[in-house]
Amino acid sequence: MTGSGGLAIIAYMKNSHPRARKLLEAVRGALSHENRLCRLCGTEIYDGRSFCPDCYGKIEFNDGESCPVCGRKTSKSEICIECKAHLPVYSKAVSALVYGGVSAQLIILFKKSRPYLYRWLAEEMAKKLSALPQPDGIVFVPMTRKAERDRGYNQSGLLAGELSRLTGIPLMGGALEKYSETKAQKGLSREERITNLGHCFRADRSVKGKKILVVDDVTTTGATLNAVAECLKKAGAEEVYCVTAASVPYSTERRV
Repeated sequence: MTGSGGLAIIAYMKNSHPRARKLLEAVRGALSHENRLCRLCGTEIYDGRSFCPDCYGKIEFNDGESCPVCGRKTSKSEICIECKAHLPVYSKAVSALVYGGVSAQLIILFKKSRPYLYRWLAEEMAKKLSALPQPDGIVFVPMTRKAERDRGYNQSGLLAGELSRLTGIPLMGGALEKYSETKAQKGLSREERITNLGHCFRADRSVKGKKILVVDDVTTTGATLNAVAECLKKAGAEEVYCVTAASVPYSTERRV
């Protein structure tokens, strides 16, 4: 790992909770030249890639029809019913993968035990940024200090740091804070997610007058991104755009 972005991530993890230091060793091991295993199935590979051909072929990229606002996979490239019913506060969102199957497995592994996957995911996310206006700075969806200590790292922070390194867009790491715990969002309806998030985020005035790119791991209903965007707008951000590693596809069976 080289460059100021990589060094910043190393320093971030090294100075964090002891669990983060253990994860740092896993990151170093995974990035060493001796590591020649598929990141998903563990099959030996010798071409320098992250995945074996079989696993890579099962990853669903979000490069087909999608909603031009929330960025989720749709049957046709038009604004989805959910965005029509509840227009997001952010201007536009994009995502690299469609959350499901092997793609979902990849994201879950990244969140739970394989932080080194941030490099590959961020590279795929960077490819989607051409669909967005040039932002002035990058922020990531924060965790409370306790939640980050318990996990050992903030997966969205790792993605944001690497995106900053890849693109040269400044990382505004301290501009956004989550100051109160919330229930896990998984399994909650859109309305329940909005209520759960409440007013748990706050942004400082460094975002005033700037176009801000928000980084997160997964877009499900968009409630988290919307809450963050609302917070940034209240702090004076001019525009808010979002990029995530994956997004849950839009379904006509989903109820708004």
